[in-house]
Amino acid sequence: METIQTDALGPAKILQLYDPQSGLRSILVVDNVTLGPAIGGVRVTPTVSPLEVFRLARAMTLKNASAGLNHGGGKAGIIADPHTADLEKLFRTFARMIREIEDYIPGPDMGCDEQAMVWLQEEMGRSVGLPAELGGLPLDVLGATGFGVAACAEIAAAEIDLPLEGARVAIQGFGNVGLAAARFLVEKGATIVAANDSHCTKYDPDGLDVGKLIAAKKELGSVGKYRGGKNLSRDAVIGVDCDILVPAANPDVISMMNFDQIKAKLILQGANIPLTLDAEAELHRRGVLIIPDFIANAGGVIMAAMEYQRKNEKEAFNYIRETIQANTSRVLQRMNRENVLPRTAAEELAKIRLKTAMGYRGWSYKWH
Repeated sequence: METIQTDALGPAKILQLYDPQSGLRSILVVDNVTLGPAIGGVRVTPTVSPLEVFRLARAMTLKNASAGLNHGGGKAGIIADPHTADLEKLFRTFARMIREIEDYIPGPDMGCDEQAMVWLQEEMGRSVGLPAELGGLPLDVLGATGFGVAACAEIAAAEIDLPLEGARVAIQGFGNVGLAAARFLVEKGATIVAANDSHCTKYDPDGLDVGKLIAAKKELGSVGKYRGGKNLSRDAVIGVDCDILVPAANPDVISMMNFDQIKAKLILQGANIPLTLDAEAELHRRGVLIIPDFIANAGGVIMAAMEYQRKNEKEAFNYIRETIQANTSRVLQRMNRENVLPRTAAEELAKIRLKTAMGYRGWSYKWH
């Protein structure tokens, strides 16, 4: 049995949901609501666990605090295969079961999209990431998270004197986040040399045509259908020769089992918790600059919060760029000044805001 340890920040609520009629099995973690109602996505995978949902919810607490949003952190997981499950039935049931948990606002995540957010909105009156036609700012359609990763890259690459023009990038996980990150990085002059999905890795040291790669993924179902380059094993993307690696899929894909394969000088965490903490620390010790998930990939939740505040697309993109670049600079400055891991620097900055807000609310605690 997985154990979720409480600490100064939370979690405030942990719910395990089951409905025998629909077959829904789900987990909801509301981690911290000091700054406001929690925003966090609903992840749909057959393997999602309570501990994973908690770790993701904590990342959202830190992410929202770092981004200056008036929202806490939460996350939900639906245990199902998104390709075969009746998602409408599951999401409508999920919405009815959490309707009274008003301090949690769901958004899209792995395995669902803006259609699922419509079902939630219809059932309980709150969600973010709605289609534009319904007044939303669809995070995946607009590529908000990938846009933020590319904005982060400008600051992080400069820290290690790496010009983005011509920088070789590998994308681990060519889904919504990875696809958008590739597109925006290419606009800044980078070259995508590798991308993978659940089937294989596509690799070309001379560069992949991102437009054709996106078409192969969307129209033919896999990056392996791209004409050109080499098809390598799915996990080979971790070790390809590149300057920048963007893990943009599952948790813990880089661990002590495979970290020594990495050749990249810079890792931008497009996914949440894609590196184990020990692997992250060892790579830092070896000179690899790693920008933590809740700094690099905050674009999606920033856009979700902007939608909730009825901001428009231009305002949201401007806030994403300004916030992520400012936070990346602050993290790097603190890292250099105090000689700490980038994650340690980032967590300390996020906790300053949380600690101050919790103090105003009269909540006393001790920091670990």
